[in-house]
Amino acid sequence: MAYSSPVTRSRFTGAIVETAADSTMTQKKILKDRLALVTGASRGIGRAVALGLAEAGAHLILVARTVGALEELDDEIRRRGGKATLLQLDLGNGDKIDQLGPTIFQRWGKLDIFIGNAGVLGPLSPLHHVTVDAWSEVIDINLSANWRLIRTLDPVLRRSDAGRVVFVTSGAASGKYAYWGPYAVSKAGLEALAKTYAHEVESSDLRVNLINPGPIRTTMRAKAFPGEDPQKLHTPEELVPLFLELASPSCDFTGRVINFADWIKQHATSGA
Repeated sequence: MAYSSPVTRSRFTGAIVETAADSTMTQKKILKDRLALVTGASRGIGRAVALGLAEAGAHLILVARTVGALEELDDEIRRRGGKATLLQLDLGNGDKIDQLGPTIFQRWGKLDIFIGNAGVLGPLSPLHHVTVDAWSEVIDINLSANWRLIRTLDPVLRRSDAGRVVFVTSGAASGKYAYWGPYAVSKAGLEALAKTYAHEVESSDLRVNLINPGPIRTTMRAKAFPGEDPQKLHTPEELVPLFLELASPSCDFTGRVINFADWIKQHATSGA
């Protein structure tokens, strides 16, 4: 892999590693100098959102389990003139999550944006066939890890002049689909978690919202619907403007679930 920066990357032993490049992006820097953390950043929605945030001027803290994919994303961000800090982290490791907030405080003193995107699908099967291990993994990654992230990041988010939190939920949270038990329960719990947090911080400068992407062309979607034509689905990149809207200091609402399908119809109607 060719590196365009003199900064040398480590083999990722759990430490945060910074990379940077001169800013050459031409997109309007609506998030200039803001610090944004994205979980599940190595692919799919997380990767697209990370690139969008970087192009809007944010410094990224990229969190994922896969080293190679993080490095590839970092290369792309630097090719576009952005800057990022890489963190290889398994969200199943609660002790490592707990260290994140203090580390950010020591390094930057605050956090402006938290995108809680990471998630796993788990088994699609009748509830009585789901193993204890499979159930625990889905709940741990999709729900409990986000609670721990809120707990560790809350102090640094409150130090921002306009802290913004955006979680990724799913229509499955309604519980109306058979065989989606663990995933549906985890997303329903995530919605309750985020809305509770939104109410708890409503008197502060923090805003907390959720996005339901709907059918998007991702690896997870292909796993859930292997016979579906991906060319008929929206791409992760099409979601980026919505994420930027909710991550912006100008976002003035909180505690909402924004359905991408509704949002895109509204913007098409308004001509925006």
